[in-house]
Amino acid sequence: MARSVTGPARARILIVDDEPALREGLAETVCDLGHEPVLAASGAEALARVAADPAIAAVLLDLRMPGGIDGMAVLQRLRAGAQPPPVAVLTAYASAENTIEAMRLGAYDHLTKPVGRAELTELLRGMLSLSASTVPEAPGPAPASALIGSSEAMRRVQKAVGLAADSDATVLLQGETGTGKEVAARALHAFGRRQGGPFVPVNCAAIPADLLESELFGHLRGAFTGATSDRPGAFREADGGTLFLDEIGDMPPAMQAKILRVLQERVVTPVGGRPAPVTVRVVAATHRDLPRLVAEGGFRQDLFYRLNVVPITLPPLRERLADILPLAEHFLSSNGAGQKRLGAEAAAALMRHPWPGNVRELRNVIERAAVLARGAVIGAEDLGLPETGASGEAPGVVPAWLDGDLPGAVARLEEAMIRRALHATGGNRARAAKHLGIQRQLLYAKIERYGLRDPALSENPTEDVPNPDARPLD
Repeated sequence: MARSVTGPARARILIVDDEPALREGLAETVCDLGHEPVLAASGAEALARVAADPAIAAVLLDLRMPGGIDGMAVLQRLRAGAQPPPVAVLTAYASAENTIEAMRLGAYDHLTKPVGRAELTELLRGMLSLSASTVPEAPGPAPASALIGSSEAMRRVQKAVGLAADSDATVLLQGETGTGKEVAARALHAFGRRQGGPFVPVNCAAIPADLLESELFGHLRGAFTGATSDRPGAFREADGGTLFLDEIGDMPPAMQAKILRVLQERVVTPVGGRPAPVTVRVVAATHRDLPRLVAEGGFRQDLFYRLNVVPITLPPLRERLADILPLAEHFLSSNGAGQKRLGAEAAAALMRHPWPGNVRELRNVIERAAVLARGAVIGAEDLGLPETGASGEAPGVVPAWLDGDLPGAVARLEEAMIRRALHATGGNRARAAKHLGIQRQLLYAKIERYGLRDPALSENPTEDVPNPDARPLD
């Protein structure tokens, strides 16, 4: 029998956080919303509270806590219970890994602290209307993800990957070339219950049309000229795991019909052989506009519907400005560049570049710079990017806000962008957050950090959860 979940009426909400100010701030808001807060200062205390109190209807859970049981371990133990309440993870240290892992383990949501009152209202409304029996059971641990990024666009991708990872539903990854569709496909496999099986990628655009059927479905020896031995094919090679069909929008029409049949029946027929069942999770990807191709007759409508069960769109890098420098630092460290680091001019050049090749282009630029830079600091000239400065800015001239070290330059850019967004939206912070592509509560924290609570900048503030001792969100 599932744990009963209270609707709009008064409910008991467990708040788990090791910092008293944050616990009390959330508790005050929960009370104002008509619910009863239950407080816990550690993971062990949280588990004990839930075990002793079956009336707890929802849990607000901090991620980083002392005492040997962190938020992720608490989430996993709660979700493994027979009557688990819905759990929302609240953290000041959001990352791709903990976002995906939390969603995969069954979290209702994963939010960055501090959480605004309006957001907490919507969060509790959703959690309290959710039947606990519909939330999936907690799976085992998963490896790290390479879906780097803290921008709102990338966090949507991370959450979608976490939610879809354990499902067998077909996923369609869409996005421009170089946005990281294969990285997302590998994350779906690595975080899912098929992670112990094979991951088999096939680039449908790179294989000649007359060989694609054999590549996907296999063949028997002697089935055609040149078939000197049996070949299992990608579908059977991926049996028990994940088959990644990259650039499926370039698949010839004849193969589209055969792929559709396999997706419907989960049976493959090797060239010259007999039908054989397969158990495989299919993830497809394309940079093409499939709905447009369907309308033009270049792609089967029924196949599009069969593939588009769980659509995930990878955003272009130009829409992920907050992720450019973290990605660059990641590529620099993973390239084995030793003590080399980005200088202010190089950081400015990276932020100015339009990145038509997206993350793939950024990775190649950083790898090249790591090889060519003679000193410990990578300069703009080491990147080899075209001199395309901002409007009205002479090539090679570094704006004043780029003086000093990289963290300082990033902070000054961040402050300037927030000021500009607040002015552009008439001080409406919710609209400013949407304009900047970040969560409202993150904007509120940065307004506090940069001292932007000026009435001239923020005429329409949204009430925050009281948080007098909020820590910086680096």
